[in-house]
Amino acid sequence: MDEGELIRAQRWRLTLGPESDDALGPCLDETGRGRDRVLAFLYDREYGPGRNTRRSGSLDPSSISVPEWINQASELFPTESLERLERDALERYELAQMLADPEVLSRAQPSMSLLEAVLRTKNLMNAEVLSQAKRMVAKVVEELMKKLSAEVRAPFSGTRDKNRRSFAKVSRNFDPRRTIGLNLKHWDPVAKRMLLEELYFNSRVRRRADKWRIIILVDESGSMASSVIHAAVTASVFWGIKALDSRLIIFDTAVVDLSDYCSDPVETLMKVQLGGGTDIGAALGYALGLIEDPRRTMVVLISDFAEGGPERIMLERARAIVEGGSKLLGLAALDDKAMPCYDRRMAENLVRLGAEVGAMTPGQLARWVGEKIR
Repeated sequence: MDEGELIRAQRWRLTLGPESDDALGPCLDETGRGRDRVLAFLYDREYGPGRNTRRSGSLDPSSISVPEWINQASELFPTESLERLERDALERYELAQMLADPEVLSRAQPSMSLLEAVLRTKNLMNAEVLSQAKRMVAKVVEELMKKLSAEVRAPFSGTRDKNRRSFAKVSRNFDPRRTIGLNLKHWDPVAKRMLLEELYFNSRVRRRADKWRIIILVDESGSMASSVIHAAVTASVFWGIKALDSRLIIFDTAVVDLSDYCSDPVETLMKVQLGGGTDIGAALGYALGLIEDPRRTMVVLISDFAEGGPERIMLERARAIVEGGSKLLGLAALDDKAMPCYDRRMAENLVRLGAEVGAMTPGQLARWVGEKIR
């Protein structure tokens, strides 16, 4: 069958379920099979408890959890279809009871998956549930901050000066070789041990750099959920680094400046609304308005580069940033895995204009920024 016939067959297959396999044949690709699992997880409830005519005797993966269902649905279906699925889940099947009951939510194990689900559905929560959800978000963010803070700050802490001694006892500045030299007189040849009466710590060389402005633009489309979370936490760490003037902007078809909330990643995330369209050109235009000293400005665009607005405008504004003297970094992913899914053609266009494009962990981004401000 041609492409048009295949698309029609896939739509009918998703509508009718596995019972139509004999008539339609194996027409679902990997994305189609994922959509089928999401639909079955929700609409098989129509048959009531104990009946599941669409999933008996299969080798399908284990049943997904509510947060996993919310996240997979957001990634696999367009906005219009997703809104219908979420409405049916909440109103018809009460599937999202975990995200609608504050007691159940309070017992849930905080996780990145649950955090992403909360960000996707918080606009549907009442005030009591939203308050509990915010406490859960705070727990996940706290753990993420502990994990990322030292890694992100490290490139800005200076390098050890082995020729100067420091009397500030900081473990990372400890010099074991000189400590041994200072305490050799306390070596006990009988017991074969040394008493350390004096510890030696190196001083650190402070990097002299004028304050750089880093403008972080974050695409809040559904597929970028993990990157949005990591960007909020990374921006919060950057905010506390004296060498940087950090700005955080989220965008879909609208552009929202969250720079005033950089110090509080929880408040930042509670203002995020995942989903919707994408206007990268508008975000780059806003960034251009924030550039005061191009030679000390970095624009970090975190997006899958799937532009919903005019591509010409997006590329013109990217060119203006680069030719004006600012650094432009496009990140298709910013999280602990750095495994992106993105529009390669648009990424190549950005590279041709002089931008750097890749996928990074927050620590790798910090090292990139640190290298640019030296």
